[in-house]
Amino acid sequence: MTPIEYCQEKAAKSGSSFYYAFLFLPPERRLAITALYAFCREVDDVVDECSDESIARIKLAWWRTQIEAMYQGKPDHPVTKALAPWLIKFNITSERLNAIVDGMEMDLNQTRYLDWTGLRHYCWQVAGVVGELSASIFGYTDEKTLTYAGNLGLAFQMTNIIRDVGDDARRGRIYLPIEDLQKFNIKAADILNGKHSEGFEALMAFEANRARQLYADAIAALSEADRRSQRPGLMMAAIYYALLGEIQDEKWQVLEQRISLTPLRKLWLAWKNWVLGGKSVIKQIKQGSLTS
Repeated sequence: MTPIEYCQEKAAKSGSSFYYAFLFLPPERRLAITALYAFCREVDDVVDECSDESIARIKLAWWRTQIEAMYQGKPDHPVTKALAPWLIKFNITSERLNAIVDGMEMDLNQTRYLDWTGLRHYCWQVAGVVGELSASIFGYTDEKTLTYAGNLGLAFQMTNIIRDVGDDARRGRIYLPIEDLQKFNIKAADILNGKHSEGFEALMAFEANRARQLYADAIAALSEADRRSQRPGLMMAAIYYALLGEIQDEKWQVLEQRISLTPLRKLWLAWKNWVLGGKSVIKQIKQGSLTS
């Protein structure tokens, strides 16, 4: 299996919404973003799949050596071999790749966040930075587009957090800020024990509004000149925004199940926003509507 095939298989097996956006890209950009995504999956899997914290830390440290080796022209892993050709062309910096590893390491250091400031920092490390890297690969002319991409990454991560409340709780993690739980009189034990209540629904609606604002902030920063090149991000926004609406329609039943969109619906949303240049999801986000 070649490095490119390895990364493609990693992306396809994940079932991620990102995969559907990759399908529409020109060959070089598709290879670069697929390699970047595979890198993110590799380091994320270290934390999710290693039950021994010390081993997880060793593996993340190993990935840092792989990043360094790649920038020295000596890539060793299939992912770094696939990513190496695009480092200069698409401004993929070691600082940003290491920031992603830093974010994954945060999951080993803490399982709770006091406030939005702390959670936002985590979301930035694991998703905002990825948004910036992705924007560089897609291509941009206006520096504000990086602001758009960073905010969109934050919005995606908040959507994931909302979707995965139950899954994360079963791993002993609660990403929702403690101050938010206190605001709605929800105890950590309620979430860890899967207790659904009116207060929990109010909490989730509050977090969804925060995510919607991040989507709105992203769209507000997107330059008209870069809309066409940034269509892959807008395609992903359409899918994630529709997922947020689906979760709301399901009355925030995320403690015992993982709500998702069908592959056919994801493909339809991706295709529609590719053809329309993202106009559909831009209009939807500006209107604040969660229906699709």
